[in-house]
Amino acid sequence: MAVQTISAKDLTSKVLSNKKVFIVDVRNTEAFDDWKVEGRNVDIINIPFTEIKEKGMDPFLDKLPKDQAIHVICAKGNSSKKAAETISDAGYNNVYSVEGGMSAWSEHLEPIKIGDLKEGGTLHQFVRIGKGCLSYLIQSNGEAAVIDAARLTKPYREVLAENNVKLTHALDTHLHADHISGGPELAGRTDAEYYLPPKDAEDLQFHYKKVEDGDEYEIGYSKISALYSPGHTSGSTSYIIDDQYLLTGDILFIDSIGRPDLAGKAEDWVGDLRTTLYDRYKQLADELIVLPAHYMGIDEMNEDGSVSAKLGTLYKENHGLNIENEEEFKKTVTENLPPQPNSYEDIRKTNMGKENPAEEKQNEMETGPNRCAVR
Repeated sequence: MAVQTISAKDLTSKVLSNKKVFIVDVRNTEAFDDWKVEGRNVDIINIPFTEIKEKGMDPFLDKLPKDQAIHVICAKGNSSKKAAETISDAGYNNVYSVEGGMSAWSEHLEPIKIGDLKEGGTLHQFVRIGKGCLSYLIQSNGEAAVIDAARLTKPYREVLAENNVKLTHALDTHLHADHISGGPELAGRTDAEYYLPPKDAEDLQFHYKKVEDGDEYEIGYSKISALYSPGHTSGSTSYIIDDQYLLTGDILFIDSIGRPDLAGKAEDWVGDLRTTLYDRYKQLADELIVLPAHYMGIDEMNEDGSVSAKLGTLYKENHGLNIENEEEFKKTVTENLPPQPNSYEDIRKTNMGKENPAEEKQNEMETGPNRCAVR
């Protein structure tokens, strides 16, 4: 029977629309345990392709549904085709091989409209479902800004072209360590400027505009206000959009808080993290909609696949915002750090302009789960 293929985009649509999805991941067990496709209605099993080659499909057939489409995924889309053919030959219909495998899954960006802005215009969140990365595009009266852009800039450029708007600002909340920023490339392709907090830009090898506390940027009829909020990095800066939305970068997430150790300075920066979360943010309006740069798990998603919550709600429900004792907070943060992101030192150097790896190498550097939060 013929094996069909499915793109990462179409698989993402199924996952975000909460359709039942059955997946057979044929990577080795270690890779599977570290990072896999997740979703509310995703049922996923691991059958390494090496075992399929050795034993055939018969020992695993009782694990497969007869009444549901089967999606087979591997690292880059090669082994999954062969495994899907084996499953199909065993008498299963609707077997799909995921094009490009986990590599393509990691790179797909799904734009989701967050809402309309007060004076006209829109705010979109780009969900990078395979990495847990979130980025934003604000457009108003023919102008646009992108915040925390992913390395893969085509999706942003397509939205800009479709809406006939001009990019004027490409901003990062901080120097990223888990993914390569697309901000400099977006700025280079347009007349936009690239913006970064100067405390994170001391070793930057290319031109940028400094983001200082209290700076304001006009995007058409909308306004972006910078709020210095250190703790994840020494320069971390949040952005408030039209007094409606708070883009927190990697300082505050929906179900966790940012880690302060990606430059090896957890003990130095944990105090800044607490000051930001327990003082600076406390002075802001509870009605602000928090939009982070990452999410940890599928449970943090809203029904439409977006990731957001009111600031006041997070102060009631996020454990990281409810540790009254300062010493207990510091201990909780420094003793509950996940493993470092894959190739984080090389990613930081790339974002500084010190290294310029080839495209394939960049993909490898970004492979793996999001690890920007305290667990």
